[in-house]
Amino acid sequence: MKHIRIRLFIAIAAIVATVFPGLAQTWTADILGDGFVMRHCVQDDSLQSTIIRKLPEEKAARAVLYVHGFNDYFFQAEMADRFISHGYAFYAVDLRRYGRSLMPGQKPFSIRNVDEYFPDIDSALVQIARDGIGEVALMGHSTGGLITSCFMAQNSRPQIKALVLNSPFLDWNLGWQEHLVPLISLWGKYFPNTRIPQGMSHAYAESLLASGHGEWNYRTDWKFTQSPDVDAGWVRAITLAQKSLRDGRADIRVPILLMYSDHSVYGSEWTPEFNRGDAVLDVKDIRRYGLGLGPHVTPVRIVGGLHDLVLSAPNVREPLFRYIFSWLDTRVTW
Repeated sequence: MKHIRIRLFIAIAAIVATVFPGLAQTWTADILGDGFVMRHCVQDDSLQSTIIRKLPEEKAARAVLYVHGFNDYFFQAEMADRFISHGYAFYAVDLRRYGRSLMPGQKPFSIRNVDEYFPDIDSALVQIARDGIGEVALMGHSTGGLITSCFMAQNSRPQIKALVLNSPFLDWNLGWQEHLVPLISLWGKYFPNTRIPQGMSHAYAESLLASGHGEWNYRTDWKFTQSPDVDAGWVRAITLAQKSLRDGRADIRVPILLMYSDHSVYGSEWTPEFNRGDAVLDVKDIRRYGLGLGPHVTPVRIVGGLHDLVLSAPNVREPLFRYIFSWLDTRVTW
């Protein structure tokens, strides 16, 4: 019965791709090079998402679909190559108004409901099905972890067999200012375009960039070194999404790998500690709310992990990747 459902999904996906021309654009070489290709998916006249793909040499039976976080885009080529080396096809999506998908005149990252991202994920799932791959692990980082959790809580997709969460954004981490979030969210219902400052710190970016104290290179016009201002409508959308997952309402039935650093780091100026902890979220909140996402959650505390765990130091990410693939092999029913 399971295989019948998967074949039916693939057949429907092929029909959808034929009917909707936005799903039939040409693949072109991606900015990452090295076998990565990309194509845009037109979502309406003024919006697009982007699928990035890299395939193993031999036909893959399984794929991973990665969704990035806030102030981000897909650039983690090393992570993709790890999946490729384990026989997975790798796909990522740059969500609407992010990275490769950002169109002239658009306000980056702006949304009013996280459900707006669901068509971007579905477009990628349709492409995976068109490529003849019937089983998928959905992976989300930070806000992408929030979005993928909401997606799985509200949608049944027979091809998705697992949810892998890399420091998911399940609660705010604002100290005393967190008490203002309900007020800002209410304000955002009526005045969504009100600007909300995000602070001036560059410390997290310094922990990542090779030009700072990290080892990575990425486009700082797509992933800004200083977290950009948002608006009250965005705050409301995130808050409502977080609340929708609490008190057992998520009930995600696939196995969930919940990964988070062993400690959070605070401060506005970079110190060496920023290269050994989560400088964005409260790791206690990640565990607290992550354990309530469904009945099959495996929590994993990563000692010395950065907020984006796959960008941590080599001695951290090596055992991290080994664990991810061991978990996928032993805890997931493919």
